[in-house]
Amino acid sequence: MYKILKYCFYDLIRSRWSYVYFLFYLLLGFMLLFLNNDLSKAVITLLNIIIVLVPLIGTIFGIMYFYNSKEFTELLLAQPIRRRSIFLGLYLGVAGSLSVSLFLGLGIPFVLYGLLKSGVIWDFGLLLLIGTALSFIFTALSFNIAVTQDNKIKGFGYSVLLWLFMAVIYDGLFLLSLIFFEEYPLDRYSLGATLLNPIDLSRILILLKLDIAALLGYTGAVFKGFFGTNAGFLIAMSVLSLWVVLPAGRMIYKAEHKDF
Repeated sequence: MYKILKYCFYDLIRSRWSYVYFLFYLLLGFMLLFLNNDLSKAVITLLNIIIVLVPLIGTIFGIMYFYNSKEFTELLLAQPIRRRSIFLGLYLGVAGSLSVSLFLGLGIPFVLYGLLKSGVIWDFGLLLLIGTALSFIFTALSFNIAVTQDNKIKGFGYSVLLWLFMAVIYDGLFLLSLIFFEEYPLDRYSLGATLLNPIDLSRILILLKLDIAALLGYTGAVFKGFFGTNAGFLIAMSVLSLWVVLPAGRMIYKAEHKDF
């Protein structure tokens, strides 16, 4: 598995799309800090971008790489190598390369602007951690779609629809349900619905860390009462970890039982 991961990682790191992804975040970081030297405000702005862009890139990049490397994958399957090692290596290589581009692209400008000496270093670290988690989550989800669906056009369509549902449609349905059942106690329901969407969960965690959850009103108070505690934060990070492990586990299970 390590050799496959290493090959996939270095292959992607040298690709032009990885350079474009890296340069986008590098220029974005310098531009935000040039326009506003306040690091905390730059982190808040990055939150809105990362929460939407990282899942989109992870989904599209993952599905495209899987389909484009299908011949290479079939060649590996003909070798005496466990399928688990092959697909896990490919998955970790893709997700790892995206995470490195994100980490370096945003880390370099913020470090140069004095991040290490500021009080927002832990907030920025959490932002990068959540961005990395979202990369792994949506790459795993895209690999699930690719393993299940052999048709490239359908697979690509399903992956975009998945991102659209998680990033936009889910929030709309969630808000409609809160309005429709406003006469009932919705504290536990709100918490449960947030845990079922990694994008919403990531957004709430960063908002609470930045102490601006008051902007969410009563719902923000509910979230702060739960996720603001140490136990709530650990539960939230555990759920994010499950969002990585479960899709990756299902992808491996499907790959091991699929007739290529």
